[in-house]
Amino acid sequence: MNGVHDMGGMHGLGPVEIEKNEPVFHAEWEQRVFALRLACTFHKKWNGNMNRYAVERMPPAAYLAASYYEKVLFGLETLLVEQEVVTAQEVASGRAAGKAGVAGVLGIDGLEELLRKRIYARRDETVPPKFKAGDGVVARNINPAGHTRLPRYARGRRGVIDRDFGVFIFPDTSAMTRDPKPQHLYNVRFAARELWGDGASARDSVYVNLWDDHLDPA
Repeated sequence: MNGVHDMGGMHGLGPVEIEKNEPVFHAEWEQRVFALRLACTFHKKWNGNMNRYAVERMPPAAYLAASYYEKVLFGLETLLVEQEVVTAQEVASGRAAGKAGVAGVLGIDGLEELLRKRIYARRDETVPPKFKAGDGVVARNINPAGHTRLPRYARGRRGVIDRDFGVFIFPDTSAMTRDPKPQHLYNVRFAARELWGDGASARDSVYVNLWDDHLDPA
């Protein structure tokens, strides 16, 4: 998705400001948003990739002005409505219109068990790799309307496979159709000059994690 969230290589955003001794949360409402997002995974109505795609659909001007937890809240509200856990009217009013449409309640004592049984992205399937370390590759020049983990700045650029991490869920299809489409995940090295031009240092490289479906042989 070519959204404002894909900021790699964009100019005019200024330096990254590092807050000294930054607290985990800056306000109580941020703690509540974090807890709500965690608790809502209990019903397994969506996955992490769907959550990323929900945040990516935040209106551009709002996205640039929002804090981290404001973006988290937008994504959560979007998914709650789309998955019919609540209605848009209930979100706007802050009040339930009737009995909850999902069963079960996550208590504090169930949180540890939930975290212990999280579904990880690594898969045990035997899937043949398309590439090996040292292979030259080209990142596909795609412009999908939905979610993708292939950043804009790498599309159409040449790189080299640094390592193969093994088989993982493919986030692009997982976010859109829940299809895990397991395939190999690679660490791909791109020369900085390949990405940013001759003004970049000849000594620098950028390493990007990409899947089989993001890559073609060079």
